[in-house]
Amino acid sequence: MLRARVGDTVELHLKNAPGSTWQHSIDLHAVNGPGGGATATQTSAGKETTFTFRALNPGLYVYHCATTPIPMHIANGMYGMILVEPEGGLPRVDREFYVMQGELYTNGAFGVAGHHDFNQAKMDNEQPDYVIFNGKVGSLTGDNAMTAKVGETVRIYFGVGGFLPSSLHLIGEIFDRVYPEGAVGSPPNRNVQTTFVPAGGATMVEFHLDVPGSYTLVDHSLPRALDKGAAGQLVVTGDHDTSIYSGPLGGGGH
Repeated sequence: MLRARVGDTVELHLKNAPGSTWQHSIDLHAVNGPGGGATATQTSAGKETTFTFRALNPGLYVYHCATTPIPMHIANGMYGMILVEPEGGLPRVDREFYVMQGELYTNGAFGVAGHHDFNQAKMDNEQPDYVIFNGKVGSLTGDNAMTAKVGETVRIYFGVGGFLPSSLHLIGEIFDRVYPEGAVGSPPNRNVQTTFVPAGGATMVEFHLDVPGSYTLVDHSLPRALDKGAAGQLVVTGDHDTSIYSGPLGGGGH
């Protein structure tokens, strides 16, 4: 994740490994200029390119490789996010997390072990074998789960690097504030259950934790979460106020 503030001048260097078999580049949606930087950063194997841009617009933006064939490079995980904070910065929170959703299109089936080659036809038909957070199934579950405490305020930076939009939902919580389409310099929507994030888009959500337990972050197009991997855990510890919630503290639900 890249992080800047409105008015900053960002100097970006892109290196391509000597053994690479492809050119690569970077298109940052936060850039005002042709190609978002891609025109300046078409980088051959063993080379380095650089350019500068001024961060003019606050927001949470996606970046990705923009070298032909662009969809294949993106489908292989060449994407991320850049945050441009508004003047004065963002309000303080207790914890921040970075989550990006994407897909994998392979010549195998979900869960089959071993090397899988990229499948162009599945990508063109938008039929992924995997829909994942942060690059792989289980990246935010078990020992890799996000953690927080009762009484804390959490901020999640969430973006879609792939080609399918996401219906972001945290099972058992309500987003107190949502900055739709990553518009962090604008007033937020409040008390939101599920927020839509388009392909190549982002959002920032904030919420206060009142009850301990295990919460599941999902794309609420639920087959993606239940059958293809788009699920993460937030494990919350602390005192249990039964006047707020008297039920069991495990996961589940929808």
